[in-house]
Amino acid sequence: MRPYETMIVFDTAVDAQSIQVALDRALETIRTNGGTPGTIDRWGKRPLAYEINKRKEGYYVLAEFTGESVTVEELDRILTLSDEVLRFKILRRNERANVGRVTAQA
Repeated sequence: MRPYETMIVFDTAVDAQSIQVALDRALETIRTNGGTPGTIDRWGKRPLAYEINKRKEGYYVLAEFTGESVTVEELDRILTLSDEVLRFKILRRNERANVGRVTAQA
């Protein structure tokens, strides 16, 4: 199992309940494909760097999870088909981020 994170930008034109349903669907996809959802960080409404589908604002959610390539492929498919999602990006996190770190001893 490898660690991943995905940033999802939802359309603010849909209601909060629809955003939650789409997020729940994504998390369930992770679970059913052998993954484990981790931290979910809701950033809320933020301005977009550039217009997407004539929208200037999006609802940002950062979700961490662990899984295999099958998990990522299915999550990618589900998010692509979701009408509530403007953009998303799935990244594999560095497994060795803290390996070799030297801490100061008092």
